[in-house]
Amino acid sequence: MKDNKKIIGLGILTALASSLCCIVPLIAFISGAAGMASSFSWLTPFRPWLIGFTVLALGFAWYQTLKPKKEVGCQCEASEKPSFLQSRLFLGMMTVFALAMTAFPYYSAAFYPKQEKAVPVISDADGVQTLYIGIEGMTCTGCEEHIRQAVNPLKGVFKVDASYKEGNATVTFDPSQTSIEDIKEAIGETGYTITGISEAPNE
Repeated sequence: MKDNKKIIGLGILTALASSLCCIVPLIAFISGAAGMASSFSWLTPFRPWLIGFTVLALGFAWYQTLKPKKEVGCQCEASEKPSFLQSRLFLGMMTVFALAMTAFPYYSAAFYPKQEKAVPVISDADGVQTLYIGIEGMTCTGCEEHIRQAVNPLKGVFKVDASYKEGNATVTFDPSQTSIEDIKEAIGETGYTITGISEAPNE
């Protein structure tokens, strides 16, 4: 059972590692250390392998816990009550925690505060612009929300959409109230990398 604790520990570590790409941006947003947001985006390609290892490790731990015990002549060992760290309850708690961590990218956006922003006043309706911004380093919905949280507060910004799957963001704003440089700076402070910017033609 002592080996079981090591296996559980490895399972928890790989579960955490599989979602670090989304956990770190949230921590960065809360702590204000925005530059570290994309630090673990390099782990994204390994996510399926990390999740697979987590499942194997915890599955083996459950097998070790549930398999029939060998009968021994002396009953002294059988009378010893296992510690909490060796119990099924602890293993169950760790399994639930591991599942929650591996699924974190799917619900991470829920941890960002809701932004209530007054509708900006358009100073020049013909001057409203839309930018298409390529962004590298986003790996989940939490990363998308991180971009929105950074750009939305800028004066004159009407709408911000981000997509980690497509690796881009769309920003609609009034250039008389904020500039492209302000938007670039806000995104840059999150730690993600801008790969390109193009302007949509005015309608």
